[in-house]
Amino acid sequence: MADMLALTFDAAHTDWDASTGMVLEHVPRPTLSSGQDRSCVIVKVRFAGFCGTDRGIWWRKAMGDMVLGSLKGEGGTKRVFGHEMLGEIVEVGDKAATKYGYAPGDVVSTESHIVCGACYQCRRGEQHVCANEKIIGVSMDGCFAEYVKLPAKALWRTDTSRIRPEIAAVQEPFGNAVHACQVTDLRGQSVAILGTGTIGLFAVLVAKGMGARQVIGIEPDAGRRAQALQLGADHVFAPAMPDRQRPHAPDPELRGAIEAVTDGVGVDVAMEMSGFNSSLNSAIQITRRGGHVVLFGLKNGDAVITDFHRVIMNGLQLHGVVGRRIFQTWEMTRGLLENTSNGIQQAIWEVILNGGDQAIVDLQGFEPVAFEGVMERFTKPVIRVA
Repeated sequence: MADMLALTFDAAHTDWDASTGMVLEHVPRPTLSSGQDRSCVIVKVRFAGFCGTDRGIWWRKAMGDMVLGSLKGEGGTKRVFGHEMLGEIVEVGDKAATKYGYAPGDVVSTESHIVCGACYQCRRGEQHVCANEKIIGVSMDGCFAEYVKLPAKALWRTDTSRIRPEIAAVQEPFGNAVHACQVTDLRGQSVAILGTGTIGLFAVLVAKGMGARQVIGIEPDAGRRAQALQLGADHVFAPAMPDRQRPHAPDPELRGAIEAVTDGVGVDVAMEMSGFNSSLNSAIQITRRGGHVVLFGLKNGDAVITDFHRVIMNGLQLHGVVGRRIFQTWEMTRGLLENTSNGIQQAIWEVILNGGDQAIVDLQGFEPVAFEGVMERFTKPVIRVA
């Protein structure tokens, strides 16, 4: 059987909680067999995005239960990571060809959530909250590899004459920002984005692209604050350090700063993108009466809401957002990226991907210590596979 290079974790040789990183090694190349694989394709990966989930996996702060539980269910020990990618189809199952029209040579990205199509949510057209989903690179093998096997139903055709390949590889996380910004109509609205990591930076671009009149970034890291301004944020504020005695408490100065730039009203929409409890309470605090709070940042365990009375009496609407709507969000994503007049593609390439300089790392010769430096310097590394 032919093999390939991939970034992996092997539970047979490594303890999850006592380790970090990903191992570059040769693993068997995926193949198509009869049965369920008839609806699958083999994709030769060109570029793969490294996201916040992958950072959590790297430092063993996220997804451990899902990785280990899925391996146990498969009766295996090794997982190939990665869920954002652009690649070229090299092999097609017969059902994938007849039902979806895929053929070798087609260039595709992929939705990372593989949905069942049969649960209550899926049958209502709400596949993004499928009860039985699998996630590429977490609960099934992913795309930090030279080849990946994927179900045809998850693929998304991509025109690289209209979207730069490196950017096409990060359509999936860009789609997270699109989904978050589609919760409510942003046209003419003031929008605060609490946490300008990769998805938060994308949200700056998307909110502007969707017609927000004012975008305000709130971010502790000076480098990311500068990036948010480069991407078009009208104002960017640094939050106060959390209170050690009350780490869940909102920033006591932030509401005043926001009111000063919103005519004393507060923002129409606050998007919490960081997952910190204090940031959640700050988002509630800075949102005007009748406004919207979009919750995207992840936090395990309990959270404290410091002013629940404000949520009710001010008529705030809280929205939990996960993933992307399949495939409505992808349609909007394509429209925003292919429309070069809005400058979004150019901004992602120049600011977030640093014009390709050092933020793009080759899979060949991948070195974990060096890559940790890349993760420290750049919000969005991309792995060049082929």
